[in-house]
Amino acid sequence: MSVAATVGEVRVATWNVNSVKQRVPRLLPWLDQRQPDVVCLQETKLTDDAFGELLGEELARRGYGVALHGEARWNGVAIASRVGLDDVVAGIPGEPGFPRPEARAVSATCGGIRLHSVYVPNGRVPDSDHYRYKLAWLTALAEMVAADPEDAIVCGDMNIAPADADVFDPDAYVGQTHVTPPERAALAKLLALGLHDVVRERWPSERVFTYWDYRAGMFHQDLGMRIDLVLATGPVASRVRAAWVDRQARKGTGPSDHAPVIVDLDQAPDGNIGPVVPPPSASAAKRGSVKLPQSR
Repeated sequence: MSVAATVGEVRVATWNVNSVKQRVPRLLPWLDQRQPDVVCLQETKLTDDAFGELLGEELARRGYGVALHGEARWNGVAIASRVGLDDVVAGIPGEPGFPRPEARAVSATCGGIRLHSVYVPNGRVPDSDHYRYKLAWLTALAEMVAADPEDAIVCGDMNIAPADADVFDPDAYVGQTHVTPPERAALAKLLALGLHDVVRERWPSERVFTYWDYRAGMFHQDLGMRIDLVLATGPVASRVRAAWVDRQARKGTGPSDHAPVIVDLDQAPDGNIGPVVPPPSASAAKRGSVKLPQSR
């Protein structure tokens, strides 16, 4: 589906919804509230046909065209845009599989920007086959992005915390995926293509998380990770007027375990309102006794 491109300020969002079917009661009101021009979704967990049957009419009524790359039960990514949707590519050329390629990336040009919605493999356990698959997949992603135009964004669930500041307690993650040197090196290689981590660059010393496990009250204690990223090329990064995590969307009944990340280009309708909306809970003391959940 394609709609005509428009010119002007653009609000881009990315959100791992952890099953779009389960999140419909949250997603549609959120779209009406936040009014993103482009939203990249991950973990849709639906085939393309099932996604269209579930949300096609509702999204079209709101002016969104949709690019999909899904599969039943697992993975799945999408881009919904009301500022154009052209040159859609499902997947990554030459991407590795586990054992076959999975629905983890879709890209399209929206409002003159090349958008990639990505759901990076989890990695499960360091040095496992799935961990090596993750690193190979990131290499394939970097090769694809290297061919992008100057105006591009890579966003989604990267399943990597870029630095120790992006986890609630670095000591609690020793021996876990998401923080190992090879994973961070793969992310650094992607950034070296000229991409900017726009949330961290805008808020270099703030406590900012995007994911909190459902268990053990981790959200309410603000024991989280920042693994959902918006990475923009220089020309796009220079247009950023606000970049923030919509923590409100993680509250209440039936939320995803991730919060949306929102970036405003050229104009900030809500102002430069800070890194997290609403403000996060008080910084929790380190908890060496906190048992981390098993990798998803």
